[in-house]
Amino acid sequence: MPETTGDPAAPIGVLLVDDQPLLRMGFRLILEGEDDLRVLGEASDGAEGVALAATLKPDVVLMDVRMPVMDGIEATTRIVSEHPEAKVIILTTFDLDEYAFAGLQAGASAFLLKDVAPEELVLAVRLVASGDAVVAPRVTARLLETYVRDGSANRAAPAPERDPLLGDLTPRELEVLGAMAEGLSNAEIAHRFFLSEATVKTHVRRILTKLHLRDRVQAVVYAYETGLVIPSQGLDY
Repeated sequence: MPETTGDPAAPIGVLLVDDQPLLRMGFRLILEGEDDLRVLGEASDGAEGVALAATLKPDVVLMDVRMPVMDGIEATTRIVSEHPEAKVIILTTFDLDEYAFAGLQAGASAFLLKDVAPEELVLAVRLVASGDAVVAPRVTARLLETYVRDGSANRAAPAPERDPLLGDLTPRELEVLGAMAEGLSNAEIAHRFFLSEATVKTHVRRILTKLHLRDRVQAVVYAYETGLVIPSQGLDY
């Protein structure tokens, strides 16, 4: 697998974690129809998923949120903590789902609807494995805005304070982070700021490093949770 062997030609290893056997079977059939994807194993609950992630070392985990024994939120938290090379995609029934929001907070790299089209599922796995893109970024931003605005994540939480780490970003990096939080792709950011895509990728990489973030979607979560983005009011930097 790319993360563990360094071989760019190795297939992307995927772990399926869902308590519905038919859904797992359908996803397996779709993914194994692609030469560059390989299903390493299946789990029917979060606890089993955590155990398999430790032994199979997948590149991507497709994770349901509502499961017995251990739910997908706790399983995601443990997997990204214990195996930071693994990327988690949350599976949900509808897009504005508080469980999907909690999954992103827990460290998931994206979320997908369970009725996703086969080609979208394949693309999502590839994009998340690459670390270069967020799946459905505008839907992700809308999800975050909904739950940050409504206070569903933590109704007792005080207004967020500006993170001192933001002081380490250059003015351009702050602009790029703001554009990422809007859900813009690298190409769209390049067009907005008259930069090359390679330069944007460099900025994104430096932003993630300076803020100690896993990937782009975690940067979007960070922007909302630290008050850099104020829901329905735009950016505050």
